[in-house]
Parts: sequence; structure tokens; C-alpha cells
Amino acid sequence: VQLQASGGGLVQAGGSLRLSCKFSGSMFRSYEMGWYRQAPGKQRELVASISSSGNTNYTDSVKGRFTISRDNAENTVPLQMNSLKPEDTAVYFCSAMLVRSVVYAYWGQGTQVTVSS
Repeated sequence: VQLQASGGGLVQAGGSLRLSCKFSGSMFRSYEMGWYRQAPGKQRELVASISSSGNTNYTDSVKGRFTISRDNAENTVPLQMNSLKPEDTAVYFCSAMLVRSVVYAYWGQGTQVTVSS
């Protein structure tokens, strides 16, 4: 499995960005997909996740502003980010996890999101 994240950039506060994660490999539909972020000097945190059945989960600070989805035909996981705040500035990472008799977990490279005030 390989994950390719894209869509980061510089945006003013209140603006929007759309990140995308491209999954290369098999069994995409079975994976739980997630977006994490890591700001300088802080631990990596889960931003949003979406299960194989489409159930979503968000960290409190992004609820109502961010939307995660999945396209099982294109093997992609978009993250729509609206009403961006300076505190959303971080490197954003895509993740994939599949739990069977063992846990399969993969990370993509990060994409920088910078929100100016």
C-alpha cells in the first residue's frame, strides 16, 4: 500500500482547502482511512477518520468545519477544510488501517497546510 497526500498550501484565515489522499494497492474498501496533523512542537493528532462502511469521526476542534469522505471507485479520501484558522496550521498526513489477525497500518507523506491570520 502506498498513500499520496496532496492539496496543501497557504491560505488566509476563513479560507478553504481540499486535501486528497490517493490509495495505491488492494482492498481499499476494507481500510479505515484517516487524516492526522502535526504542528511544530506538538504531537500528531487525529483530525478525521472514515470507516470502511462510511462512518466518520472528527476531533472536536474541526467539527462543523472539516468533512472527510471516500471515493471507493477512485481510491481517494478527500478532506474538505472550511473556515480555516491559524491553529489549523500543521503538516497533514493520510493514514490507512486494516485490522485482521494482524493490524496493517500505513502512512503517507505529509502535506503542509499554513493558515495566515
